[in-house]
Amino acid sequence: MTENASLPEWRITDGLTDYPEALEFMRERVAEIRAGTAGELVWMVEHPPLYTAGTSAKPADLQDASRFPTFEAGRGGQWTYHGPGQRTGYVMLDLTQTHGSVPPRDVRCYVHGLEEWLIRTLDRFGVRGERREGRVGIWVADRMAGTESKIAALGVRVTRWVSWHGVALNVEPNLDHFGGIIPCGIAEHGVTSLHALGILATMDEVDAALRASWGEVFGG
Repeated sequence: MTENASLPEWRITDGLTDYPEALEFMRERVAEIRAGTAGELVWMVEHPPLYTAGTSAKPADLQDASRFPTFEAGRGGQWTYHGPGQRTGYVMLDLTQTHGSVPPRDVRCYVHGLEEWLIRTLDRFGVRGERREGRVGIWVADRMAGTESKIAALGVRVTRWVSWHGVALNVEPNLDHFGGIIPCGIAEHGVTSLHALGILATMDEVDAALRASWGEVFGG
C-alpha cells in the first residue's frame, strides 16, 4: 500500500456558507484532485438553516417543506439538517491512497474512519459517542433513562475514488430546527448537541479537537 505523503489542506471558513456554493466548490475541487492539479482538503463550514436530501431520502420524511430551503445533496443517506452552531466538515481525499488506518479503495473503512474521527473528537470533551448497527451517525446514550440521541451525522459520496461531503457535528444548533424532517429516516430517536449535554464548547475548541483527532485516524 502507498502511504499518502502529503497532508490534506485544512480550511475553516468563517460565517455562513451557502449550500449551492459549497456543492459547486466541492465538485470543482474533487475534479482537480482527480486530475492531480489540487491537493486534498478538509473544509470546515457552517450553513444557514436548510435541509438536504441524500440519495435514499423519502419524500414523506420531509415534514415541513416550507420551513427552510431544501437541496438535493447527491450524497448517500437520507434527510439532514444543516444550520448555525453545527460544524460541517467536508472531506475531499484521494481514496486510491492510504490514509493512516484507512487502506486504499475501501469505502467501508473510510466511513468507519470518519466515525472514529468523530468518536475521538467527542471523547476529548468527555462525551462517549457510539456507533449503532444499521443506523448511520454517532449516538449518545442516556443509560439511566434508556434513551439515545444522534449527535453527529455522516453522508459521503465518492467520485472516481475521490471523496466528498462528510460529517456534521452538533455543537450548539437550534435543535428545534430538526423538527421539519425525520433525520436520516429515524423517527424513534432524537438529536442532541454538545451544549444540550452541558458541554459549552466553542466552535474554535471543537475545530481544535477535530484537527487533533484527525491525525489519530487518518495519519499526520
